[in-house]
Amino acid sequence: MVDTPWLTVIGIGDNGLDSLTPPARTLFDAAETIIAPERVLARIDCGDRETIAWTFGIKETIALVMARRGTPVTILATGDPMFYGVGATLMRTLTAAEMRVIPSPSAFSLAASRLGWALQDVAMISLHGRSVHGLAAHVQPGNRIIALTSAGRTVIEAAQILSARGYGRSEMHVLEHIGGPDERVRVMRADRVAADKPYFADFNTLAIACEAQPGTALLPTVPGLPNDAFEHDGQLTKREVRAVTLSRLGPVPGGLMWDVGAGCGSIGIEWIRAARGARAIAIESNEARRKMTAHNAITLGAPGLEIVAGTAPAALADLETPDAVFIGGGISNDGVFETVWDALKPSGRLVANAVTVEGEARLFALQAVHGGELIRLQVNRAEPVGRYLGWKPLVPVTLWSVTKEQA
Repeated sequence: MVDTPWLTVIGIGDNGLDSLTPPARTLFDAAETIIAPERVLARIDCGDRETIAWTFGIKETIALVMARRGTPVTILATGDPMFYGVGATLMRTLTAAEMRVIPSPSAFSLAASRLGWALQDVAMISLHGRSVHGLAAHVQPGNRIIALTSAGRTVIEAAQILSARGYGRSEMHVLEHIGGPDERVRVMRADRVAADKPYFADFNTLAIACEAQPGTALLPTVPGLPNDAFEHDGQLTKREVRAVTLSRLGPVPGGLMWDVGAGCGSIGIEWIRAARGARAIAIESNEARRKMTAHNAITLGAPGLEIVAGTAPAALADLETPDAVFIGGGISNDGVFETVWDALKPSGRLVANAVTVEGEARLFALQAVHGGELIRLQVNRAEPVGRYLGWKPLVPVTLWSVTKEQA
């Protein structure tokens, strides 16, 4: 194992070598092989050293770097390489001892300094190389967002998402070539950007001050979104039950959940929305519901939801080991619980809901063996009865939650 720094990653600003500190400039001058975006290489003089223009994807970049493991390599990356940057990506493959990282101010810091926004009060996200629909999870009244982008078109797509959600009044600050000689800041309302589709430089950072139009539905980040926030055919874990279910599943940063019998995907989507970097796999046999799940994931800011076609337990083979599992349907089917329980990590949480007598009996039997908590939820909603209101009961739901013991 290589344990000395052979890879140097230097953060650089849009003003090129002038942005480097003296220590960073010394490292750059000593570099033998330089990998950098074409835009960066066009602004600097690398002399007669080997230079590689970074025109390929991240997988190819990692392969290129790993092929030179142990020999001196220097990467020039925009801003802070450890903040949604190549440094953070490479650190998943290399050890910290192999890398030397010299950051420059990130685009987030530069944007906040231009706008006078306190970074601790801002949602900092990346839409660079990611689905722009991830923005939707952060669109809240009064929220401020700073986002890295892939290109000028990202700004247009973000404006369309804001307008569709009822946030067309939101103020969008587009900071082009921030920190460089061509820096420009443009301010427009989201609805105007969506309608006019103006040109923006591909190298830009987007800042948004969210403002909802009157009557816009609030979609909170805590579990329990309104039922009508989802496209569904009735196979939906209702709002009140969904909130209780998620509280027992316990979303955690980076945690992976299986949603077995996903229906329209409501549990998996809310799991993703509830914790930073949370991931979910929705397993659903019905094609129409899988399409609804995909639509809901994009609309509600969970584009990373993985959708698997098939029926448990067969469809669970070879899936990544989960931190939590929700069984929303099929608990009575042969092998479903056993397969899930074997796959679940130690200390992982399992929640299963049932509305039928048979399903309830299965939960009772499993609780007798594995322990955990059984509760029965009965929700009543006030609805008109003539000129008055009366209580209309929904179908009772039995919920079993259990934590798998350490092996």
